[in-house]
Amino acid sequence: MTNHTSHPMNIETGIIIVDHGSRRTESNQMLHRAADRFAASSPYRIVEPAHMELAEPSIAEAVRRCVIRGAKRIIIFPYFLSPGRHWTEDIPALARAAAQEYPGLEWLVTAPFGLHPDMNSIINDRIERCLQNASARMNQNPDVSACDVCENTNPCQFVSDE
Repeated sequence: MTNHTSHPMNIETGIIIVDHGSRRTESNQMLHRAADRFAASSPYRIVEPAHMELAEPSIAEAVRRCVIRGAKRIIIFPYFLSPGRHWTEDIPALARAAAQEYPGLEWLVTAPFGLHPDMNSIINDRIERCLQNASARMNQNPDVSACDVCENTNPCQFVSDE
């Protein structure tokens, strides 16, 4: 997963947050919002979104943007839950191909979210928010607003065959 990292920790580092990519514009825009939010709260000056396929920017384009902005090291965070083939094979292969254009560029692919301790809190928060939204809609509460995932889509709602 890594290309050697022998330089000091103060090397200019670019972060690429990469997802699969989608034919749905809203899904791709969500990654861009996630990257923007991370950039706003992170100590890293260079943060770029990327999609493995189906949408732009590609990993190669995100690497190029990081290098143009001064990155000498790239950290790629897979915006995935599980450590599947995209993490073990596809993302490293795409990163390797992109990095070959920039001799001396260091890069590393981190682990995906996986079983991070905060996942329980995130799952619980999502369940509670969707339950509240679905209950409010069922009671025709006009003051309810969609959560950040449900924006511009079918909102949280109960489904029944009755």
